[in-house]
Amino acid sequence: MRLLIIEDEEQLLDALKRGLMKCGYAVDTAEDGITGSEMAYQNEYDVIILDLNLPGKDGIEVLKDIRTRSMTTKVLILSARSSVPDKIKGLDLGANDYLGKPFDFLELEARIRNLIRRDFVQQSTVIHLQNLTLDTAQKSAAVNGHQLDLQPKEYAILEYLALHSGTVISAEELIEHIWDEEADMFSMSVKVHISNLRKKISAYCDSSLIVTVRGEGYMIAKGDSHE
Repeated sequence: MRLLIIEDEEQLLDALKRGLMKCGYAVDTAEDGITGSEMAYQNEYDVIILDLNLPGKDGIEVLKDIRTRSMTTKVLILSARSSVPDKIKGLDLGANDYLGKPFDFLELEARIRNLIRRDFVQQSTVIHLQNLTLDTAQKSAAVNGHQLDLQPKEYAILEYLALHSGTVISAEELIEHIWDEEADMFSMSVKVHISNLRKKISAYCDSSLIVTVRGEGYMIAKGDSHE
């Protein structure tokens, strides 16, 4: 999943980026409201983490810009302006969640997971599809009970396909949601990662979990529902 952090405190921004990348997210960053608003317009993000006290353009104005263009982009306000009136204003203007500073990183990551799950009406962090069991909280996957040793991008691809099970996902969409803004859209990375995923899955499963739809992309067929 791809995130955008709009935050002007350099040390906090760097810590958030490193921490969320370790959790398996692709992370873009902006240090002012003008840049953040432009990036939100140019790219598709699964969650935007937005500070309010920003140079160039206030976070509330950035939120208004985002909502003018999209009502579905998930926005989590992360701000020291954490009074009840501030929270009400942010939520009324379209923020999906509001977390005050100081905060616990584990709580932030849990809130991000919760926002992402809302897109898929997912009640649990565990997904069952055919022979696959995927835990979105632990970032782990197993086939027929055997844990898969996955690289971060391999897991991210598998999770995205699982969350969109039954839908054909193009290589371009995978790049858009799993790689950051420096990704090469013409890279062979998706094919390489899919090939590696299939090899690891095939060690414990005879069936083809990830299906290639020629000329369109990749898909995992729908299986059992979430726990």
